[in-house]
Amino acid sequence: MALGTTISKYLSLVKFSHTIFALPFAIIGFFLAVFGKNDGFQWETLLLVVLCMVFARSAAMAFNRFIDRFIDKENPRTSIREIPSGLISANSALVFVIINASLFILTTYFINQICFYLSPVALIVILGYSYTKRFTFLSHVVLGLGLSLAPIGAYLAVAGEFDWIPLLFSFAVLFWVSGFDIIYALQDIDFDKSQNLRSFPVFLGLKASLMLSSVFHLLTAGFILYAGIYGEFGIWYWVGCAIFILLLAYQHTLIKADDLSKINLAFFTTNGIASVVFALFVTLDLML
Repeated sequence: MALGTTISKYLSLVKFSHTIFALPFAIIGFFLAVFGKNDGFQWETLLLVVLCMVFARSAAMAFNRFIDRFIDKENPRTSIREIPSGLISANSALVFVIINASLFILTTYFINQICFYLSPVALIVILGYSYTKRFTFLSHVVLGLGLSLAPIGAYLAVAGEFDWIPLLFSFAVLFWVSGFDIIYALQDIDFDKSQNLRSFPVFLGLKASLMLSSVFHLLTAGFILYAGIYGEFGIWYWVGCAIFILLLAYQHTLIKADDLSKINLAFFTTNGIASVVFALFVTLDLML
């Protein structure tokens, strides 16, 4: 019982369910290399890729909660989080970060040299995000950059070299995540102003931020469409592409400048479904 409770607390600390955003794109990157480079499918490599995703994201989220613990305590929306509420101590969270970061680097060692050598760079990006909102409104873009490493990282795990096609998906993830993180940040605009924190909503205001989010998601759609043309994908890719773009558009119908009540639906449910469905169709297209 005690072990189960502890595990539950740490899963909540890192919002483990939000892994659904980037992991499907890592799967896309993995199968792009498997079928594009004819390197063959290996369960061991897939498992190592998934472990890298879990360890890296857990380290990043726990570090974010550790760095933001005093800010979270002052924000009514976040004061119930594990560290400010006392469910997990700050020191325990930091130890959790170190363990996951170490496991991430160790896992890349068993993949290949290029992943291992680049692992500290990936950690710098995903951990460094936690500081960005203190000095730049581009924090959303840095978050997007961190998650955009998923498809190219998974591709490198199999192919061991860079290529344009996974980079196109990485650019899509960059603008996709940046766009919906701007929407998510709208609910804290007044608090962020009071704490002198930086974000696009603070910098641009509510309406302009919604417009920028739409522009970012148009860029996302553009990269996904171009990736389909560049990669000469088949019908199943285009079905998944259409569903993904429609869900992108749908989330923007949920959020109005005078009504932010459906942010969680737009942020988690819509984007989670979009990424999973798109990955399924892309993988199906690659297999067939």
